[in-house]
Amino acid sequence: MSTGSGGTVAERTSTAVPPRAASAAWLRDARRARLLSLATLVWLGAESLAGVAAGLAAHSVALIGWGVSALVEAAASLIVVWRFTGARTLSADAEEKARRAVAVSFWLLAPYLALHVAHDLDAGHRAAPSMLGIAVTAVSVVSMPALGLAKRRLGARLHSPATAGEGTQNLMCALLAAGVLAGLALNGIGWWWVDPAMALLVAAVAVREGRRAWRGRLCCH
Repeated sequence: MSTGSGGTVAERTSTAVPPRAASAAWLRDARRARLLSLATLVWLGAESLAGVAAGLAAHSVALIGWGVSALVEAAASLIVVWRFTGARTLSADAEEKARRAVAVSFWLLAPYLALHVAHDLDAGHRAAPSMLGIAVTAVSVVSMPALGLAKRRLGARLHSPATAGEGTQNLMCALLAAGVLAGLALNGIGWWWVDPAMALLVAAVAVREGRRAWRGRLCCH
């Protein structure tokens, strides 16, 4: 089997990790990835509680979905922390397991959002203004893109699709947060459909990114 630049994802992963892990720069990036994921866990815990509470009060499926997606992101963060802890830091097998686990975490989000949209449309729920929802989503719109891009760059340098996948979930969080803000604002002029439409868009993106994560393509730019 070829081990050149045209080799399979599994071949590139299994051959790339050990040599790169021998360098001080690679190890620094691995520690940075772990620390970023730990910091993300703290924020996502608060974000999820605030998002779900505000979404239930406002009957906003996108806001609730965004709050639940924070838990999915937290799972991805835990996976990256696990991957870069102890002896697993130098393990190609650990990267393979983490990559597939992150892919599954993408797929957990999509059906939840689709089912919740269907339920709310059937029940006739419409998103209502929520100051808490506006505040917490606005913070995410500003902070999550920088965090996600930093993790994707680390994932590329580490040859770690798991790390890049976590960064992609942070970018999706920012996208959904922007959609929630737009939905809450536009609902006042009768554009109630923006809220569920954004939730379905994020569900579709989650399915796509899950496939990419499973195939190990997320660290490539």
